[in-house]
Amino acid sequence: MISNQILQNTIEGLKTITRIELSIVDTDGKVLATTISGAVDFENMAVNFASSAADSQEIQGFQFFKVYDEQQLEYILIAQGGSDDSYMVGKIAAFQIQNLLVAYKERFDKDNFVKNLLLDNLLLVDIYNRSKKLHIETEVKRVVMIVETLGEKDTNSLESVRSLFSTRTKDFITAVDEKNIIVVKELTEQESYEEIEKTAKLIMGLFDTSAKEGIHVAYGTIVNEIREVSRSYKEAKMALDVGKIFFNERDVIAYSELGIGRLIYQLPIPLCKMFIKEIFDGRSPDEFDEETLTTINKFFENSLNVSETSRQLYIHRNTLVYRLDKLQKSTGLDLRVFEDAITFKIALMVVKYMKYMENFEY
Repeated sequence: MISNQILQNTIEGLKTITRIELSIVDTDGKVLATTISGAVDFENMAVNFASSAADSQEIQGFQFFKVYDEQQLEYILIAQGGSDDSYMVGKIAAFQIQNLLVAYKERFDKDNFVKNLLLDNLLLVDIYNRSKKLHIETEVKRVVMIVETLGEKDTNSLESVRSLFSTRTKDFITAVDEKNIIVVKELTEQESYEEIEKTAKLIMGLFDTSAKEGIHVAYGTIVNEIREVSRSYKEAKMALDVGKIFFNERDVIAYSELGIGRLIYQLPIPLCKMFIKEIFDGRSPDEFDEETLTTINKFFENSLNVSETSRQLYIHRNTLVYRLDKLQKSTGLDLRVFEDAITFKIALMVVKYMKYMENFEY
């Protein structure tokens, strides 16, 4: 069904061009959109016209036209005036509304297909049969992007994203839940992840700066077959979740950038607890004081380089060595040894994941 706002915009545009006042009512005579000023009661006239066999009729100085949706009467278009010009404009307007119905139905059919494709609700044979029927190419490069908006999905955000892709008729913008907008973007042979990243940043730019804090964009890997689109969607979903745990300072995150966080995210919580208990004897690595945690994080940032870490922390090299020795005594892990450093880094990420999941449950 076309929104009343779209109907209103359509007849206002036609009125601007033709200077003929127009109105659209439903089959019960209720006004859905109008440019006619003043209260005009079309109810009885519309109901009588709807029940008649005529497709157009002049009634009390107005031209009435029926608009069908696959043989079903959907709207009645009314043009003010009994002249030939009013009749001609009314016919054009009715034809325009008829075409809008067809276009919106086609978009709905495609939208429904894409939703089921993303959610793996289609058999392989149905994917290709429906793609052919809807004139959707099956063997082109595509990627799925997810835009997480603030609170529940609102129409303005969805329409803003759609407007960004308005000139790209082969891209699909839809939503499968209340919070996320999904973009299935078709790519040329030359387009790569660099272009996808640019597009993600353009999407972020659609939102007001003050509201960006809770908005994220994530995307999966590029696929070459339409049957693989659901995989890219699942990857984008994982990127969105994992990004909020391990890359919470970033607005845009790609599945290919998740690294070890992708593996940790798939671990069961009991296994994570067992790992932390075995490595730290029940103590959590995030229980260290702020100074120790800052030292650890900076040491990792500088790829275990003692000299660079001490320089950035504005401390003497011996002071850093003392802190690392102290940490080794309390945990049994020497961060200057690569294997121990990896263990500690993973432990920090596991604790972060556990805390996120604990808060998520509540």
